[in-house]
This record gives sequence, C-alpha cells and structure tokens, in this order.
Amino acid sequence: MATGTKIKTYYDGAWHDGDISVIKAADHGAWLGTTVFDGARMVDGLTPDLEAHCARINRSAKALMITPTVETADMIEMVREGLKSYDRTDAVYIRPMYWALAGDDLGIVPLKDATGFAISLEQIPMAPPEAATTLTRTRFRRPVLEDNVVNAKAGCLYPNNARMMVEARAKGFGNALVADALGNVAESASANAFMVKDGEVFTPIPNGTFLAGITRARHIENMRADGIKVHETVLSFEDFHAADEVFLSGNMMKVTPVKAFDDTQYQIGPITRHVRDMYWDWAATARG
Repeated sequence: MATGTKIKTYYDGAWHDGDISVIKAADHGAWLGTTVFDGARMVDGLTPDLEAHCARINRSAKALMITPTVETADMIEMVREGLKSYDRTDAVYIRPMYWALAGDDLGIVPLKDATGFAISLEQIPMAPPEAATTLTRTRFRRPVLEDNVVNAKAGCLYPNNARMMVEARAKGFGNALVADALGNVAESASANAFMVKDGEVFTPIPNGTFLAGITRARHIENMRADGIKVHETVLSFEDFHAADEVFLSGNMMKVTPVKAFDDTQYQIGPITRHVRDMYWDWAATARG
C-alpha cells in the first residue's frame, strides 16, 4: 500500500502515472530482500541535498553487492523530469530504489550486473512545525556490521525498526529511542536524534551501528556555522532524560520536536526551532 498520493513511477526507461508493478516474484530482491532505497524531498519547489541522496543509493547498492546502474547525475535528471508534473506547492517524497534480479547457483549471492531500478514519487505533506512526538525505550537494538548491512539504507533493516515502533506504540508513545550493542543511545526507530543541554547540542557519535544521515550532517554544518557548539559523542539514556530539548532529524520531516521521553517532559525549545529555520534558509539558497 502506498504511503502518499499522486504517485508517479520511473521504470524501464520511462515515467508512468500511478504506483505500477516493477518487481517479479522470482526477483532476488522479492524473495531474499536485496533491496536498497534512498529518500529525498521536494518542498516549495526546493530539492535540498538531492545529489547527496542520489549518490548514497549507489553506495548502498554496493554494500548489498547489488551493481548500481544509474550515475548520480543521470538519476538527478530523471527525478527532475518526474517532478515537472507536480505543482510547486506539492510536498513530494522522492525514492530511488535498486534490487537484485538474480542470484548465484545457490540463489544467495546477487549476480553482478543483474539489477532492477525504479524511482517512486509520492505526494506526502510535511508535518506542521509544532507537530511533536514522544519517545520510550525498546528492548530491540541497532545491529552492528557483523550482523547486518548497517552501512546501507537497506530494506532488510526496517523490520527491526518496525519492531521498535510497534513496541513503542503499544506503550503509548510515538517512537523509540534505541540503543546500540553496548547500550548507548544510537538513534530513534526512524531518524537520528539530537539533544540540547545548556545551549549546546549533542548527538550520538557515528559508530557503525546506524546511518549518520544526510539531513543530520546538514543540521550539524548549519549549527556550527551559526556558532552553536555541536558535540558528536557517546550518550546515555540518562543524558537524554537530563536534556533541555530533544529533536529528531530525518529526510521525511527534517526536524521533529520531542515533547517526552518516558516520564521526562520537554518544551519545543528555541534551538529546535532555530535548527528548522536554518535548514529551510539554507535550502532556499542551495543547489541540489
């Protein structure tokens, strides 16, 4: 089932209206989960960091031993062509995808140069600025590279995220704050996490258990350029309980304020609002 509306699909060399079928039952990606994707956004006609997202999917494909088949520049042009059918006021989720078509004699290892490719465009609104979420802990953790392909934005990672979300929602919360293998905070079930304490910003240091996102990096660059101290460091759940502000960072909504972590309550604070404003100010002047 599609997440959004007004869907267009690029497949087999052309754009098509609607959510068309692109994968077959015997495709390696369908039965063994060799799929990767990335997500970008068009908002108010802007496509911030589109080039970075298109480049990352090719790196993700290689991590899953899928042969990438579309150069970054060509992918950008495909996306821009598809976006021409949307109004400037449409908020669009941009999702390029690869999957393996075939495997070796045992079926397990993806064959080189046997790759499916598609792009899905979906109209999905941005959340209102004051739309906040709540967090709780979960018994599920982020894997390490020895367990799974955490160096890729891979579909096979998301069932674990789904378990985290289901557990959090069953407890009455919107999302989960998730530990790494050592028990330190890694991220939420769906996005990178930031906390603010005494006017300084802290975020878990990338340690190979989660993707340090493109939007996360953009926020860090913007904050540092603005003179805000940002620390990438090891953080505990107790650190988050002691925070003045907490917010999540992801491509889908860019900045999501957090109003509670278990029984700890937060206000949507000035730095959270400023990070959002800085992002869109940057996006208005950026290219790709």
